[in-house]
Amino acid sequence: MSAHARPGWMEKPKPVTQAAKILALAAVVLLVCVPFLVILSTSLASQREVIANGGWVLWPQNPTLKAYEDILDGGIVTQALGVSAGVTVIGTLLSLACTVTLAYALSRPGVFGGKPVLLLVLFTFLFPPGMIPSFLLVKELGLLDSYTSLVLPVLVNVFNLVVLRGFFQGIPEELYEAARLDGAGDWRVLWSVVLPLSKAALAVVGLFYAVAYWNSWFYASLYLESDHWPLQQVLRTYVVAGSGITDTTTGEATVNAPQTVQMAVLVIATVPILLVYPFLQKYFTKGVLTGAIKS
Repeated sequence: MSAHARPGWMEKPKPVTQAAKILALAAVVLLVCVPFLVILSTSLASQREVIANGGWVLWPQNPTLKAYEDILDGGIVTQALGVSAGVTVIGTLLSLACTVTLAYALSRPGVFGGKPVLLLVLFTFLFPPGMIPSFLLVKELGLLDSYTSLVLPVLVNVFNLVVLRGFFQGIPEELYEAARLDGAGDWRVLWSVVLPLSKAALAVVGLFYAVAYWNSWFYASLYLESDHWPLQQVLRTYVVAGSGITDTTTGEATVNAPQTVQMAVLVIATVPILLVYPFLQKYFTKGVLTGAIKS
């Protein structure tokens, strides 16, 4: 091997290698996109066309929004959509506020009780509580059938806390010292110095919290009555399990929805995160990897 030869990974790929990569990428894209296309097309098709095609439609002949009109015309799905949106927005803001303040306190050296609190937080990450202790705690706090039960038990995620703490520790100490010399207190330093420099990490952590709240259904099945369920629990019972939902106010069960309505519910439950993710994707590598490496 000559002294000027470059490593293999620096060489320009051969045409055969490039073609193989393109084919592999195209196959992966098809595997991901075709199921989404089938779900969207089925939701836009008529029930007669769905039955004629055996339950699924790849491309509707006469697209219609009737399934979406039936869903958004009041009822359980519309209420569940509002519950999910409210829990996601409020829960994400509260979780971000608590995680940022706790991560900032644990990132500063010499904080009284910082190490014991950090060890306690990490202990909960290694040994999470079980389902029965969590249920008993929520019951004793009087949070059953309350939307607070969907937020308070999962208010701070340990992984997100560690990521933000590592990111805050990576901020140059000279910036903290300069702010102190200007007479800034801890809250001023956090608001004027730390947060503006942590937009990438905050965007990533905020998205993590939003996705977790939006997709949460397990706690709703434990703590809430069916007329207070968020969208994901309605989706699981109404679509995945294929059963109706009992309205506790009337005692009547809803009739199982046709395939078009089921797919429309699935689209509504998926689209919000798909719309938000592209705007925050650029922050993933910068935010998560930087915080993880420096922690």
